[in-house]
Amino acid sequence: MPVGALPPTPLNVLVVGGGGREHALAWKLSKSPRVARVFCAPGNAGTEEFCQNCPVPTTDFEGVAAIALQHRIDLVVVGPSEPLIFGLADVFHSLRIPVFGPSRSQAVIEGSKAFSKAFMSRHGIPTAAYQVFTDLREAKAFVRSQWTPAGLVVKTDGLADVQSVVVAERPEEAFEEIERALGEDRYGPAGRRILIEERLIGPEASLLAFVDGHSFKVLPAAQDHKALFDGNRGPNTEGMGAYAPAPVITPSTLERIERDILAPTVAGLAAEGLGYPGVLFVGLILTPERPRVLEYNCRLGDPEAQVTLPALKTDLLEVIDACLAGRLGNLDLQFDDAYYLCVVGASEGYPARPRAGRKITGLEAARRVPAATIFHAHTRREEEGLVTAGGRVLNVVARGRTIDEAQDQAYRAMQHIAFDGGGPIIRRDVGAQATGRLL
Repeated sequence: MPVGALPPTPLNVLVVGGGGREHALAWKLSKSPRVARVFCAPGNAGTEEFCQNCPVPTTDFEGVAAIALQHRIDLVVVGPSEPLIFGLADVFHSLRIPVFGPSRSQAVIEGSKAFSKAFMSRHGIPTAAYQVFTDLREAKAFVRSQWTPAGLVVKTDGLADVQSVVVAERPEEAFEEIERALGEDRYGPAGRRILIEERLIGPEASLLAFVDGHSFKVLPAAQDHKALFDGNRGPNTEGMGAYAPAPVITPSTLERIERDILAPTVAGLAAEGLGYPGVLFVGLILTPERPRVLEYNCRLGDPEAQVTLPALKTDLLEVIDACLAGRLGNLDLQFDDAYYLCVVGASEGYPARPRAGRKITGLEAARRVPAATIFHAHTRREEEGLVTAGGRVLNVVARGRTIDEAQDQAYRAMQHIAFDGGGPIIRRDVGAQATGRLL
């Protein structure tokens, strides 16, 4: 629930995380006249151009807290899910440092899929039918008894890797995932309880909303691209691109989502003492009958943040302040009347074994594309220059008056970028759902 307004003086802000989402957050916050300095923990080679990076992993809560005390941090903005789910916000609450993001108890809306499904059931929020299992034999028997030509979806209850959600088109695929989770303990505690859901059919979309514990304000609807290869083929990833606003979310559809999903979700969280100042991410599927919830996240999406934050014309710090003070309902958010499209450049071997240490070239030429902005993710600087440091390396985001224009500009910028030894891996069809154009 609301924790109080921020002081009016210029603030020191700490952004926790080191991906493209956190680069976009730090970039946006740095533009606020109320921000004195931005610190990132750990940050990346892009954030170090305008922030002070603090090389502490997000899992080192004591180290992150020490940075906050050392630099007299006035506000903490946590980017990734994991630190929130495991209680980083609670550490800062104990230090009386304002945090934009939920406490551990509030982050259960993302931290446990079983909880979130039961929550939706309690509050009449449309979602897929499901069952929860801890016993391998019972789970397999359920698959046999409930199998339909549409297939089933198998998910771990807790936070695991991107491969822990399997859309099974054959019973054998469901059985294999059940074995991995409940038989082999591949996902550890996160997978010792699983959900088996009906498979819903329809286009997917992401809707992010700022929340203050009792009210919400939506950002432009987005669509992301989870599969590694064009045509939604290949292994699942954390996201290979996105665009916003997504035309699939029409004004009437958005009105229905706000009425039937967002409003009862925020009211339900408040009623159960779980309302928080932060972001509520709703993963949606637009079935022929009505929009339904696939999942909740308690933070900005990645790469959805990279295509929604640039469109926000209202000072992001003012939005965060309103969320912390419980007066978000009184704030009128303004957005750019344009489209934003993000193409992710990943390292060879991603997602299984991404190559690190490959020199990155072509960024200066890419930056000269007038409509393009580059957000770093897994990058670092070494003696020889900028190198890859993990899976998703860079995000090229472009603005356009149409989706076609944003798509053209993003790929025009991305074509300049190369990694020594091969790469980047990119999808050539980001935005094709809306434009029908494969570049």
